[in-house]
Amino acid sequence: MVTRHDWDIRGGAGTLHVREVRLAAAEKARPMLLVHGARVPGVASFDLPVPGGSLAEDLALAGHRVFVVDARGYGGSTRPPVMDGPADAAGPVVTGDQVVADIDDVVRWSGADRVDLAGWATGGHWAAWYASEHPGRVANLVVHNSLYGGTAGHPMFTERPSGAYRLSTAAQLLPAWDDSIPVPDKTEWRDPRVAASYVDEALASDPAADDHFRAPNGAMLDSYVLANGTQLWDAHRIRARTLVVRGEYDFWSRPADLTDLAADLTGVRELRTLTLPAATHHVHLDRPERGRARLLTEINTWLG
Repeated sequence: MVTRHDWDIRGGAGTLHVREVRLAAAEKARPMLLVHGARVPGVASFDLPVPGGSLAEDLALAGHRVFVVDARGYGGSTRPPVMDGPADAAGPVVTGDQVVADIDDVVRWSGADRVDLAGWATGGHWAAWYASEHPGRVANLVVHNSLYGGTAGHPMFTERPSGAYRLSTAAQLLPAWDDSIPVPDKTEWRDPRVAASYVDEALASDPAADDHFRAPNGAMLDSYVLANGTQLWDAHRIRARTLVVRGEYDFWSRPADLTDLAADLTGVRELRTLTLPAATHHVHLDRPERGRARLLTEINTWLG
């Protein structure tokens, strides 16, 4: 039976929310941290309470001791005070260097000498950044549908982000996902219960909001920089065994993000790159036959 425990641990900017998901027998297994992306926090990204909606639970059933992390400003973690005021009162908050510090706080709290790290979208950028700064602390790294600053030009990032944070409503969460699914009936590709739960959990992640939730804009600033050809960390410093995965239908990362990152991972102990055929940005929430089962198999095989 999979058990869950929610922790609020001390971080450099207040408290960090971490959800542990594991089997009883995995109590002493090496921690595996799941790092969310730029908008939707950890639980809504990785541990939805519906069948097929929890990557964390599926990894736990394979024997991993999973920790779902909320970076500062997201979900149950402390938000910078500026996020309680107007968004235009300050520039983007919670940039990658701060999230790297948050990951380090969680790693040290775990008590493990080394951890496994997996990040989705901007979470993959943050996880790899951490692995480059702390190469001795990461055993295995998974970078999934993430930007990497090897090439310039991206239709989503033509203007530099401004404002401390951004607001998202339910209506804004699904259109990009819908557009990447190449069939008219989106239920053929994803379970409607997963989509509904994804929206519900994202909205519930912000107790100060009603029909929207807040996300720090620092992630979008990082992404703007990466999408326009500037790197923010040195991939050559990473030593962890590294799996880089990209979905063929991903709207966030580009093929060059995978190949350029792979070319710079010259110091890793082992490297595997993979493009999942006909897989979307949200493949870990799609139906098993639409790439989710293959992604799970690849991650579990890589982690051993």
